[in-house]
Amino acid sequence: MKLALIGYGKMGKMIEQIALDRGHEIVCKIDVDNQEDFESEAFKSAEVAIEFTAPHVAFGNYLKAWKAGVKVVSGSTGWLKEHGEEVRHACEAEGKTLFWASNFSVGVAIFSAVNKYLAKIMNQFEQYDVNMVETHHVHKLDAPSGTAITLAEGIIENLDRKNRWGLHETAEGVLRIDDIRRKEVPGIHTISYDSPEDIITITHDAHSRKGFALGAVLAAEYTASHEGLLSMSDLFQF
Repeated sequence: MKLALIGYGKMGKMIEQIALDRGHEIVCKIDVDNQEDFESEAFKSAEVAIEFTAPHVAFGNYLKAWKAGVKVVSGSTGWLKEHGEEVRHACEAEGKTLFWASNFSVGVAIFSAVNKYLAKIMNQFEQYDVNMVETHHVHKLDAPSGTAITLAEGIIENLDRKNRWGLHETAEGVLRIDDIRRKEVPGIHTISYDSPEDIITITHDAHSRKGFALGAVLAAEYTASHEGLLSMSDLFQF
Protein backbone atom coordinates (compact mmCIF):
# COMPACT_ATOMS: atom_id res chain seq x y z
CA MET A 1 0.00 0.00 0.00
CA LYS A 2 1.17 3.53 -0.77
CA LEU A 3 1.13 5.71 2.34
CA ALA A 4 1.76 9.38 3.00
CA LEU A 5 2.77 10.75 6.38
CA ILE A 6 1.48 14.11 7.62
CA GLY A 7 3.60 15.05 10.61
CA TYR A 8 7.12 13.65 10.80
CA GLY A 9 7.99 13.87 14.46
CA LYS A 10 8.63 10.98 16.82
CA MET A 11 5.30 9.36 16.05
CA GLY A 12 5.64 9.85 12.30
CA LYS A 13 9.05 8.21 12.26
CA MET A 14 7.79 5.28 14.32
CA ILE A 15 4.81 4.82 11.99
CA GLU A 16 7.17 4.93 9.01
CA GLN A 17 9.31 2.08 10.37
CA ILE A 18 6.33 -0.12 11.22
CA ALA A 19 4.74 0.54 7.82
CA LEU A 20 7.95 -0.38 6.02
CA ASP A 21 8.31 -3.53 8.14
CA ARG A 22 4.79 -4.53 7.08
CA GLY A 23 5.65 -4.13 3.39
CA HIS A 24 4.12 -0.72 2.69
CA GLU A 25 5.64 2.14 0.72
CA ILE A 26 5.99 5.70 2.02
CA VAL A 27 5.47 7.93 -1.02
CA CYS A 28 5.41 11.33 0.69
CA LYS A 29 6.32 12.85 4.05
CA ILE A 30 4.86 16.26 4.93
CA ASP A 31 5.93 18.40 7.87
CA VAL A 32 5.87 22.12 8.70
CA ASP A 33 8.61 23.00 6.21
CA ASN A 34 7.16 21.40 3.05
CA GLN A 35 3.43 22.14 3.10
CA GLU A 36 3.48 22.65 -0.66
CA ASP A 37 3.86 18.88 -1.06
CA PHE A 38 0.13 18.49 -0.43
CA GLU A 39 -0.11 19.53 -4.11
CA SER A 40 2.54 17.05 -5.30
CA GLU A 41 1.87 14.04 -7.50
CA ALA A 42 3.66 11.89 -4.92
CA PHE A 43 1.12 12.84 -2.25
CA LYS A 44 -1.81 12.37 -4.63
CA SER A 45 -0.56 8.84 -5.39
CA ALA A 46 -1.06 7.76 -1.77
CA GLU A 47 -3.96 5.48 -0.92
CA VAL A 48 -4.04 6.69 2.68
CA ALA A 49 -2.35 9.50 4.61
CA ILE A 50 -1.57 8.98 8.30
CA GLU A 51 -1.81 12.28 10.19
CA PHE A 52 -0.38 12.98 13.64
CA THR A 53 0.01 16.72 14.17
CA ALA A 54 -1.33 19.47 16.45
CA PRO A 55 -4.97 20.38 17.28
CA HIS A 56 -4.87 23.74 15.47
CA VAL A 57 -3.71 22.31 12.10
CA ALA A 58 -5.35 18.88 11.99
CA PHE A 59 -8.62 19.92 10.34
CA GLY A 60 -6.80 21.92 7.68
CA ASN A 61 -4.67 18.87 6.94
CA TYR A 62 -7.80 16.78 6.42
CA LEU A 63 -9.13 19.31 3.90
CA LYS A 64 -5.84 19.37 1.97
CA ALA A 65 -5.66 15.57 1.85
CA TRP A 66 -9.28 15.23 0.75
CA LYS A 67 -8.73 17.85 -1.96
CA ALA A 68 -5.94 15.61 -3.28
CA GLY A 69 -8.28 12.61 -3.22
CA VAL A 70 -6.45 10.90 -0.35
CA LYS A 71 -8.13 9.12 2.56
CA VAL A 72 -6.95 10.07 6.05
CA VAL A 73 -6.13 8.21 9.24
CA SER A 74 -5.66 10.67 12.10
CA GLY A 75 -4.71 10.51 15.76
CA SER A 76 -4.71 14.28 16.30
CA THR A 77 -6.97 15.44 19.12
CA GLY A 78 -8.36 18.76 20.29
CA TRP A 79 -10.15 19.72 17.02
CA LEU A 80 -13.40 17.78 17.50
CA LYS A 81 -15.42 20.43 19.35
CA GLU A 82 -14.80 23.10 16.72
CA HIS A 83 -14.85 21.02 13.54
CA GLY A 84 -16.63 17.78 14.42
CA GLU A 85 -19.83 18.56 12.54
CA GLU A 86 -17.95 19.69 9.42
CA VAL A 87 -15.94 16.46 9.39
CA ARG A 88 -19.04 14.33 9.90
CA HIS A 89 -20.83 16.12 7.03
CA ALA A 90 -17.82 15.71 4.73
CA CYS A 91 -17.66 11.96 5.41
CA GLU A 92 -21.39 11.27 5.36
CA ALA A 93 -22.54 13.62 2.58
CA GLU A 94 -19.49 14.42 0.47
CA GLY A 95 -17.81 11.02 0.15
CA LYS A 96 -14.68 11.84 2.16
CA THR A 97 -12.97 9.27 4.38
CA LEU A 98 -11.47 9.80 7.82
CA PHE A 99 -10.49 7.10 10.29
CA TRP A 100 -10.13 8.99 13.55
CA ALA A 101 -9.24 7.70 17.00
CA SER A 102 -8.08 9.46 20.12
CA ASN A 103 -5.82 6.46 20.68
CA PHE A 104 -4.80 3.75 18.20
CA SER A 105 -3.37 1.32 20.74
CA VAL A 106 -4.83 -2.19 20.48
CA GLY A 107 -4.57 -2.36 24.27
CA VAL A 108 -6.59 0.84 24.65
CA ALA A 109 -9.27 -0.55 22.32
CA ILE A 110 -9.56 -3.56 24.62
CA PHE A 111 -9.44 -1.29 27.68
CA SER A 112 -12.23 0.87 26.24
CA ALA A 113 -14.46 -2.18 25.77
CA VAL A 114 -13.78 -3.28 29.38
CA ASN A 115 -14.48 0.28 30.56
CA LYS A 116 -17.93 0.33 28.96
CA TYR A 117 -18.79 -3.11 30.30
CA LEU A 118 -17.67 -2.20 33.82
CA ALA A 119 -19.74 1.02 33.72
CA LYS A 120 -22.78 -0.99 32.69
CA ILE A 121 -22.29 -3.31 35.69
CA MET A 122 -21.66 -0.42 38.08
CA ASN A 123 -24.91 1.24 37.03
CA GLN A 124 -26.57 -1.14 39.53
CA PHE A 125 -24.33 -0.11 42.45
CA GLU A 126 -24.89 3.54 43.34
CA GLN A 127 -22.54 3.46 46.35
CA TYR A 128 -19.57 3.62 43.93
CA ASP A 129 -18.43 7.01 42.67
CA VAL A 130 -16.28 7.02 39.55
CA ASN A 131 -13.39 9.28 38.59
CA MET A 132 -10.50 9.22 36.16
CA VAL A 133 -6.84 10.29 36.13
CA GLU A 134 -4.81 10.63 32.93
CA THR A 135 -1.03 11.10 32.92
CA HIS A 136 1.01 12.12 29.88
CA HIS A 137 4.34 13.65 28.84
CA VAL A 138 4.94 17.36 29.37
CA HIS A 139 4.75 18.08 25.61
CA LYS A 140 1.06 17.18 25.35
CA LEU A 141 -0.96 20.27 24.40
CA ASP A 142 -4.53 19.27 25.22
CA ALA A 143 -6.15 18.34 28.53
CA PRO A 144 -7.83 16.13 29.27
CA SER A 145 -6.43 13.75 26.68
CA GLY A 146 -8.59 12.68 23.78
CA THR A 147 -8.41 9.13 25.11
CA ALA A 148 -9.70 10.28 28.50
CA ILE A 149 -12.63 12.02 26.82
CA THR A 150 -13.46 8.90 24.79
CA LEU A 151 -13.30 6.75 27.92
CA ALA A 152 -15.45 9.27 29.81
CA GLU A 153 -18.07 9.22 27.08
CA GLY A 154 -18.13 5.41 27.30
CA ILE A 155 -18.83 5.67 31.02
CA ILE A 156 -21.52 8.35 30.65
CA GLU A 157 -23.32 6.26 28.03
CA ASN A 158 -23.65 3.38 30.49
CA LEU A 159 -23.83 5.02 33.92
CA ASP A 160 -27.07 6.89 34.59
CA ARG A 161 -25.71 8.91 37.51
CA LYS A 162 -23.13 10.71 35.36
CA ASN A 163 -24.32 13.10 32.64
CA ARG A 164 -21.10 14.88 31.68
CA TRP A 165 -17.37 14.97 32.44
CA GLY A 166 -15.45 17.87 33.96
CA LEU A 167 -11.72 18.60 34.28
CA HIS A 168 -10.86 18.95 37.99
CA GLU A 169 -14.58 19.41 38.64
CA THR A 170 -16.44 17.85 41.55
CA ALA A 171 -20.23 18.17 41.32
CA GLU A 172 -23.26 15.95 41.29
CA GLY A 173 -23.64 14.16 37.98
CA VAL A 174 -20.11 15.06 36.84
CA LEU A 175 -17.42 12.50 36.05
CA ARG A 176 -14.25 14.15 37.38
CA ILE A 177 -11.09 13.87 35.26
CA ASP A 178 -7.71 14.92 36.62
CA ASP A 179 -4.71 15.43 34.33
CA ILE A 180 -1.03 15.04 35.23
CA ARG A 181 1.88 16.03 32.97
CA ARG A 182 5.14 14.29 33.88
CA LYS A 183 8.44 13.81 32.04
CA GLU A 184 8.08 11.58 28.93
CA VAL A 185 5.16 9.37 30.03
CA PRO A 186 3.52 7.92 26.86
CA GLY A 187 0.10 7.65 28.49
CA ILE A 188 -1.58 6.25 31.61
CA HIS A 189 -5.35 6.17 32.11
CA THR A 190 -6.81 5.04 35.43
CA ILE A 191 -10.52 4.72 36.19
CA SER A 192 -11.60 4.17 39.79
CA TYR A 193 -14.93 3.22 41.36
CA ASP A 194 -14.72 4.15 45.04
CA SER A 195 -17.19 3.22 47.78
CA PRO A 196 -17.06 3.44 51.60
CA GLU A 197 -16.18 -0.27 51.64
CA ASP A 198 -13.68 -0.69 48.79
CA ILE A 199 -12.31 0.58 45.50
CA ILE A 200 -12.22 -1.01 42.06
CA THR A 201 -9.56 0.33 39.69
CA ILE A 202 -8.67 -0.41 36.06
CA THR A 203 -5.57 1.05 34.39
CA HIS A 204 -4.01 1.13 30.96
CA ASP A 205 -0.31 2.03 31.08
CA ALA A 206 1.50 2.35 27.74
CA HIS A 207 5.13 1.24 27.78
CA SER A 208 5.91 3.26 24.64
CA ARG A 209 4.30 4.94 21.64
CA LYS A 210 4.95 1.85 19.51
CA GLY A 211 1.50 0.42 20.24
CA PHE A 212 -0.11 3.64 18.99
CA ALA A 213 1.98 3.55 15.80
CA LEU A 214 1.13 -0.08 15.05
CA GLY A 215 -2.57 0.63 15.54
CA ALA A 216 -2.39 3.57 13.14
CA VAL A 217 -0.88 1.36 10.43
CA LEU A 218 -3.54 -1.31 11.04
CA ALA A 219 -6.15 1.43 10.71
CA ALA A 220 -4.61 2.56 7.41
CA GLU A 221 -4.76 -1.00 6.09
CA TYR A 222 -8.46 -1.09 6.99
CA THR A 223 -9.17 2.39 5.61
CA ALA A 224 -7.71 1.56 2.20
CA SER A 225 -10.77 -0.59 1.44
CA HIS A 226 -13.44 1.30 3.43
CA GLU A 227 -15.09 4.71 3.25
CA GLY A 228 -16.77 7.28 5.46
CA LEU A 229 -16.17 8.23 9.07
CA LEU A 230 -14.39 5.27 10.63
CA SER A 231 -13.22 4.45 14.16
CA MET A 232 -11.59 1.76 16.27
CA SER A 233 -15.01 0.17 16.81
CA ASP A 234 -15.04 -0.56 13.06
CA LEU A 235 -11.55 -2.06 13.13
CA PHE A 236 -12.07 -4.09 16.32
CA GLN A 237 -15.63 -5.28 16.88
CA PHE A 238 -15.60 -6.53 20.46
